Amino acid sequence: MGRALKVTALSVFLSSFWGKILITFLWAMVPVIELRGAIPIGVGMGLKLPVAIAVSLIGNMVPVPFIIIFIKKIFALIRKWSKSLDKLVSKLENRAFSKGEVVQKYAFWGLFILVAIPLPGTGAWTGALVAAMLDMPLKKSVPAIALGVVGAAVIVSFVTYGASEIFF
Repeated sequence: MGRALKVTALSVFLSSFWGKILITFLWAMVPVIELRGAIPIGVGMGLKLPVAIAVSLIGNMVPVPFIIIFIKKIFALIRKWSKSLDKLVSKLENRAFSKGEVVQKYAFWGLFILVAIPLPGTGAWTGALVAAMLDMPLKKSVPAIALGVVGAAVIVSFVTYGASEIFF
């Protein structure tokens, strides 16, 4: 009986406004899904579009400074502990460096564009990884990524819900 109450209490919370906010926030933090998936998930659960956008923006930005600051150290630890994961780390680093060419050429705007275009392999996680691999300082990379996340939110919202939902 105690377990049934926990499941019921959890399901009641998750179906509440704050539960929907939490779920949307957490989905926005997940790599690959990020804001592009979190906005439709939030709206699909019943949040109003502006609320889903705001929560997704915040959730998508939370991991960014941590990735920029710690990812190189994390990669070094992974390499030290597991030779089998070394290939994955190398693949991620190579991917970041390949996308980094455009970012290096156009600096702030290159990072903005990389994050703003809502396609697979772009987004805040990729932007933060590229910024870390290129040793871009937080004060330059975080604003570019944040602006890119806002751009991605506008594009995703426009494509998914149309101009009438966004502007009217």
